[in-house]
Amino acid sequence: MDKNSAPSLHIMRSSLGRARGLGAAHAGLHHWWAQRVTAVALLPLALYFVVSVLLLAGADHAAMVAYMSKPWNTVLFLCLIAALFYHLSLGVQVVIEDYVNAEGARMGGILLVKGVIYVCALACAISVLKLAF
Repeated sequence: MDKNSAPSLHIMRSSLGRARGLGAAHAGLHHWWAQRVTAVALLPLALYFVVSVLLLAGADHAAMVAYMSKPWNTVLFLCLIAALFYHLSLGVQVVIEDYVNAEGARMGGILLVKGVIYVCALACAISVLKLAF
């Protein structure tokens, strides 16, 4: 060893040991799973919606009320609304978190968009329930 060089200490640590504590591990796991579950739920629900629209093409108000008054139709439409708007909320939140750098603008944007999405979901649910009852 040279007189001018400082002694070095080599600690043998694994990659996991060096990375532990450096990030929010598993913080987005719930969010990721919720997006996947709602996406899978939306596949049959969207197909059901398309079939319903095709069946009701040109129908009058009375036919629509008769269709929506059947419990399964009401439940499936409400499930579609819940899954669709929740999936939308999760997706828009990810976009805002990824592309808005200022913390205040990010939080304000998320709150504003989620508020608008939830109001729209409530309006859709009330419309379905009004037709059903």
